[in-house]
Amino acid sequence: MTQHLAAPSTGTSDDAPGHRTGWWQDAVIYQVYPRSFADGNGDGMGDLAGVTARLPHLKDLGVDAVWLSPFYASPQADAGYDVSDYRAIDPMFGNLLDADALIREAHGLGLRVIVDLVPNHSSDQHEWFKRALAEGPGSALRERYHFRPGKGADGELPPNDWESIFGGPAWTRTVNPDGAPGDWYLHLFAPEQPDFNWEHPAVADEFRSILRFWLDMGVDGFRVDVAHGLVKAEGLPDLGSHDQLKLLGNDVMPFFDQDGVHAIYRTWRTILDEYPGERIAVAEAWTPTVERTANYVRPDEMHQAFNFQYLATAWDAAELREVIDTSLAAMRPVGAPATWVLSNHDVTRHATRFANPAGLGTQIRTPGDRELGLRRARAASLLMLALPGSAYVYQGEELGLPDVTDLPDEARQDPSFFRAEGQDGFRDGCRVPIPWTREGRSYGFGDGGSWLPQPAGWGELSVEAQTGVEGSTLELYRAAIAARRDHPGLGAGTDVEWLDGPEGVLVFARPGFVCTVNTTGVPVRIAARGRVLLASSPVTVDGAEAELPADTTVWWTV
Repeated sequence: MTQHLAAPSTGTSDDAPGHRTGWWQDAVIYQVYPRSFADGNGDGMGDLAGVTARLPHLKDLGVDAVWLSPFYASPQADAGYDVSDYRAIDPMFGNLLDADALIREAHGLGLRVIVDLVPNHSSDQHEWFKRALAEGPGSALRERYHFRPGKGADGELPPNDWESIFGGPAWTRTVNPDGAPGDWYLHLFAPEQPDFNWEHPAVADEFRSILRFWLDMGVDGFRVDVAHGLVKAEGLPDLGSHDQLKLLGNDVMPFFDQDGVHAIYRTWRTILDEYPGERIAVAEAWTPTVERTANYVRPDEMHQAFNFQYLATAWDAAELREVIDTSLAAMRPVGAPATWVLSNHDVTRHATRFANPAGLGTQIRTPGDRELGLRRARAASLLMLALPGSAYVYQGEELGLPDVTDLPDEARQDPSFFRAEGQDGFRDGCRVPIPWTREGRSYGFGDGGSWLPQPAGWGELSVEAQTGVEGSTLELYRAAIAARRDHPGLGAGTDVEWLDGPEGVLVFARPGFVCTVNTTGVPVRIAARGRVLLASSPVTVDGAEAELPADTTVWWTV
């Protein structure tokens, strides 16, 4: 049942200190995965009260906004991305009063709040879907999802050959109220996540109402999950191939990145623009090219889109330069900021990815060379924060956290881990609760332990252990975000000026600023570019020359 507040929050961040026009153009946005950020009630699971209590950390870090992964009422078949009630908080995270308190506290600290929205599919426990099953064939509610008769003499085969992202067919057969085999329903993800039929006007109406509900609560924007998936090709045609996961990101699929999605987002933009305070929408859109990603951020659609091509790029100067150029060029015609991200709740943390050989993808099961990974991660973070546009920071990366790659099978909780096909199912490694203190049962996460086991030595990477320590990763992030805000040549923009440098070294200029990045494994001598503003590793300047250590980024002010 939907929870209700006595009165909606009227607080927005319009009045927050430091309010800026077009704030998202150069924002640093911090992703909170609520179950792993902080536990306020001591049950071992992170919650909204825990997040609220730890917001001062984000204020001190200097970020502009916090993005919260789903906290809605959910059976948790896919860690909250299976929503049963879009206007209620799951009891494991609290209630609407806790959400209201979080939004108000964040705004009081000058932080904006972005919430996840999951419009491609609901939970199979959503009231619409439960009634559709209970009412059987002919139920009007079935038209709000994709119910289809099966193929074969007795309808025993799926309606088409689409495969689930989580493995196996993208269809599950129903049982009619009388016990007879029934129609099939579409789910691009887990069977517990039936896809909405966005051709039905009731679906569009419902989500416009959901947008207004949370905007009235005071949220500053939405991160739109599977933004590329809402519209399916007419007739739901066969794809005609197997191993369809290998095609994702390389081709326009009949169930992903269909042109019809853009009409939906144009209607959403009109709603966002009705509200004060520059509310925004951010697309999670896996597309074949950055150019197609740019379609989601045309002036009358969303404000930002995640740059997954950048996230997947190896620690290699030539590859990085190419994706940076391509990203900036794609966004320039539509007037949207490029975005940059290195880690999130679905991929191996970049401190571990960069600790391993290139070419292993974004899901890696081996720890690699921890020292190398951290050195490259620090350098990559400074590079990201020097680029024009907006940057996303995933909780714990400011501490240099690695993935936890040795979780025992019995501890794992990633739903895709328990499926025989599809995603690797090793996302738990980046979701282990983060450490706040050196000591304690869960290193300050909460009084009741931790829902995923934290490794020994986690305390030495904690906020407490790194605060005020010169050269720590936390202090590097704090200094970089502060410099990014204060330096006139950093933040928003559309271009970088590439300068000559040795092989394996990136050198680019922005107004009054130069960034040098040594992606090689050996020190490199270069011309000093001005005064050192910040460096990911100690750099030696000798008159007109400087020696860049291996895997190091240096910011120069000129």
